[in-house]
Amino acid sequence: MKRAANWDRIGEIGPADRKVRITSLPSSLFNISVPSSPIKMSDETKTQENEVVEAKRQAPRAPRLNERILSSLSKRTVAAHPWHDLEIGPGAPRVFNVVVEITKGSKVKYELDKKTGLIKVDRILYSSVVYPHNYVLMQEPVLPGCFLRARAIGLMPMIDQGEKDDKIIAVCADDPEYMHYTDIRELAPHRLSEIRRFFEDYKKNENKEVAVNDFLPSNSAVEAIQYSMDLYAEYILHTLRR
Repeated sequence: MKRAANWDRIGEIGPADRKVRITSLPSSLFNISVPSSPIKMSDETKTQENEVVEAKRQAPRAPRLNERILSSLSKRTVAAHPWHDLEIGPGAPRVFNVVVEITKGSKVKYELDKKTGLIKVDRILYSSVVYPHNYVLMQEPVLPGCFLRARAIGLMPMIDQGEKDDKIIAVCADDPEYMHYTDIRELAPHRLSEIRRFFEDYKKNENKEVAVNDFLPSNSAVEAIQYSMDLYAEYILHTLRR
């Protein structure tokens, strides 16, 4: 999940006279503004800078986590990465863009490969069950890799093999049947039972333990999304500073 859409300014990097300000993250990740007027340097300063550049060139290159992101800012020759290059949307954290990983009725668990940005097959479900919904609640199957606007209506707290793995329950914001739903209590109780039972059972034949707690309202989902957006913003800043 990405970062807050309403942050006007979240940090600065660089020396005091040439600061780079990071603003408005959701617009192709972020906009970087630098002074437009040239800065005059003495011959001694230029020599020092050339020495620094040469030293950096000869030093072993450390891997950069966001090399794909930084490249795509300067030239759009890099394939879009769903995790990094898809804007969260101006309505976040209530209405936001999502990438569909698993389609309704699938027995295959697909997931986003974070390194390549492609949808990969994680595993085939061991149990005789299929996913009751897309990884976005919608009445029709949606192909993996598509993105659409979703509205968070609730949160399902879940512990998967001892690790927190909460699920956001959302509806397609542009589906005429679901677009007016704002809270999980508007869904039929049987629909919620289906969702809960699926996640309780789908790993049993793998001898893996999953615990599902009671559904929480839309406000809890919005808070969880905002928290994830803030974490992503910190991740980007930390990577840039390195």
